[in-house]
Amino acid sequence: MRRANIIVAEVLQELKERVAPGVTTLELDAIAEEMTLKKNAIPAFKGYSVAGRIYPRCLCASINEEIVHGIPTDRELREGDIIGLDYGVIYQGFYGDSAITVGVGNVTEEALRLMAVTRDALFRGIEQLHDGKRLGDLGHAVQQTAESAGYSVVRAFVGHGIGRKLHEEPPVPNYGEPDRGIRLREGMVLAIEPMVNIGGYEVEIKEDGWTAITKDRSLAAHFEHSVAITKNGPYILSQI
Repeated sequence: MRRANIIVAEVLQELKERVAPGVTTLELDAIAEEMTLKKNAIPAFKGYSVAGRIYPRCLCASINEEIVHGIPTDRELREGDIIGLDYGVIYQGFYGDSAITVGVGNVTEEALRLMAVTRDALFRGIEQLHDGKRLGDLGHAVQQTAESAGYSVVRAFVGHGIGRKLHEEPPVPNYGEPDRGIRLREGMVLAIEPMVNIGGYEVEIKEDGWTAITKDRSLAAHFEHSVAITKNGPYILSQI
């Protein structure tokens, strides 16, 4: 799983460097697929099925008010946009999954703050991943970080267990109460992924059946790491 996640991290790092005004999300998708295949891995999202809906691309590219699951198109990125890049691969039967949000050129202070708080919320959640802690401790840490900054955490989508499948038990909410929920145990691997909105947490799904957007059209950011719980605490698999 470490190797699968290193591939994901390498792809995301390359995509981050390629993000610029005028670049299309379809171009980013092609870069991700080519890199993945060269590393003898398989894009995890392409062909993924939910309730009969098939995801058509390799990358999830979500711009501005799009929270998650944005489908790459020929839409060009514009100066001042922010874009969430969510990517996963399969390598030798194991999955890797990670996400970042980056600015396109010069972005507003408001957008920079949103991205910084969301990334901080991710790492505050990861700090809770110790044997014997509870899932609610993680969710509470994420929620408190986001809400103390005046933002909201999305409730319609959550993190997840990951391993030989992309989405495994347990679901991992980005909200909750301390000392509630299942016990965390050594050997678990969880994909922690705060989705944070400047406005309310309510979401809508676009006509494509995949892209989730903020109901009030406020900006959204998304960061994710796949993390193993070890005897020494959290081990971030998707960090180079």
